[in-house]
Amino acid sequence: MEKHTSPYICHVYVCVNDRHGARKSCADGNSPAVKQRLKAEFKARGWTGKVRVSHCGCMGLCMDGPNIILYPQRIWFSGVTEDDADVIVQKVESIMKDHDG
Repeated sequence: MEKHTSPYICHVYVCVNDRHGARKSCADGNSPAVKQRLKAEFKARGWTGKVRVSHCGCMGLCMDGPNIILYPQRIWFSGVTEDDADVIVQKVESIMKDHDG
């Protein structure tokens, strides 16, 4: 095993857990579409290789979902809709500005 430092300034995890109606889950709030919108926004800004958008399974707070978390900043967004993507992009933009000085 090798240990490495993350190559990303910000890693955006979007929960796409889907329980297919058995219980509430993040996918009920169309989180896969939110993920795609974030990916497109970050790519358009030229942040490929600096900001990574990944999907993940359950974060344990399904009732508050959809959930998105930014690492290593430890910023958690819950109850996210596609309309909230702009707010998340703005937050990542401020992280990028702080990083670049």
